[in-house]
Amino acid sequence: MYRHLRVSLLLALAIGFTSSSCRADVVKVVIDDTIHPLITEHIDRAIQEAQRTHADALLIELRTPGGLLYSTRDIIHSILDSPVPILIYVTPSGSTAASAGFFILESADVAAMAPGTNTGSAHPVLGDGSKMDPVLKDKMENDAAALMRSYSSKRGRNAEVAETAIRESKSFSADEALSQHLVDYVATDEKDLFRQADGKTITRFNGSKAVLHLAGKNVRLYEMSLRQRILSVLMDPNITAILLLIGMAAIYAEFNHPGAVIPGVVGFIAILLALFALHLLPTRYAALAMILGAFVLFALEAKFQTHGVLGIGGVTVLFLGALLLVDGPIPEMRVKWLTALSLSLPLGAITIFLMTIALKARQNKVVTGEQGLIGEIGVVRAPLTPVGKVFVHGELWDATGPSVGVGQSVVVRGIHNLTLEVEPANNVG
Repeated sequence: MYRHLRVSLLLALAIGFTSSSCRADVVKVVIDDTIHPLITEHIDRAIQEAQRTHADALLIELRTPGGLLYSTRDIIHSILDSPVPILIYVTPSGSTAASAGFFILESADVAAMAPGTNTGSAHPVLGDGSKMDPVLKDKMENDAAALMRSYSSKRGRNAEVAETAIRESKSFSADEALSQHLVDYVATDEKDLFRQADGKTITRFNGSKAVLHLAGKNVRLYEMSLRQRILSVLMDPNITAILLLIGMAAIYAEFNHPGAVIPGVVGFIAILLALFALHLLPTRYAALAMILGAFVLFALEAKFQTHGVLGIGGVTVLFLGALLLVDGPIPEMRVKWLTALSLSLPLGAITIFLMTIALKARQNKVVTGEQGLIGEIGVVRAPLTPVGKVFVHGELWDATGPSVGVGQSVVVRGIHNLTLEVEPANNVG
């Protein structure tokens, strides 16, 4: 009995030790990307993981040039609604949490920055960066400012100064953000942040109080899943544009060379991946129409041989379509002009070349089957009166035509019900 009791006690201790050693007191995620739906999903799952493991806090290490407003709103909602205290730390030195990153930083229970970092520049802009008309500008500014006021003051931060980052595009260094009560701490590293925040009482967004116990805590990095990492790469507009255009060119090649299979399969997969990313990105569908129109112009150039006029037009339309494909609010979320140019020029040349070969092949005389006999020279083996026998291409055929004697040459002009229609070769002019 005592032996079984000792064994049970040892097992319980072992299980308890294993559980405590695997438990993360602080869950950490690193956001080093533009803000888009996959980042929203990653943060939301990290909050769920922190709640599931009963972590003391979730640490979000943030560096971003900005991103999509609707994704930013979703992240802010998740942070404000989190049952686990959330610390957001802009690090390392030289990093920024600009635009959308500023909105996210201000929503944290504890906001911190490393020396040499900056934040702000949160003025809303149109996707292509063009100048807004005054009415639209006021509407977007007021909406963004109201969003900031709705939570920054409840977090104990200076809402008036925060609003200047929106209306006046102001940016703040770490020390400026600290002195103007936009962040709570300037910390040299993660341990310094935990040391400064340890034992502090914070007010959650729902009004409840919580005491932070962070010093010396175990930190576990919560990474993206393989699916998220792959899709995150696809969310780069330049990668998306490359996949889309290469996929369309491959499908185009398959249509011109039926049965090649590989171009069709590669093109189909590439287009599916591109369309998935475009579904998550702010896509201009007019730009997609321009890209399709470019391939039409390439086909017309190959058919009518306009000495490059339609081809140049196709390259130009393809370049503009690729450049305008993604309507991102910041340069990092748009297709670069160099990418668009490096895709449009070679794809235009290759597509016109392939189409030209295909059209020439279709115009060539058929050299196989019954139709391949048309125009061939044969020798009469049985006199045509008017039906006889003609030897063509190593085969003896029934033939009909004007009276022609044995041994004379004839030209095949047609074929009907396996009977050749011929005429004397000396009538060919």
